[in-house]
Amino acid sequence: MHIVDGALSHGVVVAGAVLAAGGIAMGLRKLPMEKIPAAGVLSASFFVASLIHVPIGPSSVHLILNGLAGLVLGWAAFPALFVGLLLQTIFFGFGGLTVLGVNTVNIALPAVAVYYLCRSGLAARSPVVAAVVGGIGGALSIVFTTLLVGLSLAMSGEEFVPAAKLVFFAHIPVMAIEGILTGFAVYLARKVKPELFIGLQASSESVA
Repeated sequence: MHIVDGALSHGVVVAGAVLAAGGIAMGLRKLPMEKIPAAGVLSASFFVASLIHVPIGPSSVHLILNGLAGLVLGWAAFPALFVGLLLQTIFFGFGGLTVLGVNTVNIALPAVAVYYLCRSGLAARSPVVAAVVGGIGGALSIVFTTLLVGLSLAMSGEEFVPAAKLVFFAHIPVMAIEGILTGFAVYLARKVKPELFIGLQASSESVA
């Protein structure tokens, strides 16, 4: 899912950098001390999960787990995923430094969107219900990410439109896998570490 250096127009690259900087700043402001260990674990999980990838044109297919990061961290998924992307760029050359902002937005913004869409369901009394909602969120995060990657490519030139379509359809199996993995992860977390979702419960109660 990493877009490589040189594939995007200058305008898209600059816009991605500005949006990523804003998202990271917001994420750091909304990262409580008790969530820092979880942010580190989820950043490492993203880093490892996306190491095994299959190149497809200007992008690639691999697990991301950004949905799980968003469900647990909310806006703090931005800095957590940024760190993972930065380390992948430095150590393995995945993506590139010039497109780091765009890649961060494409992966972290869907994580934040899933957080807002699913937080009420994650606070349900039943861990099974929370797992189902989490699974849906995990799949949706990949849908949103592929759409943003496709948009980034399409905005850089009409010649990238076929590649944008390929990225979406190639990730359909990944959507299903991520949904299942995220659902099981949410179920396990609700059983052994329910405090991960205490903030979500408080938010849903305040809304109610």
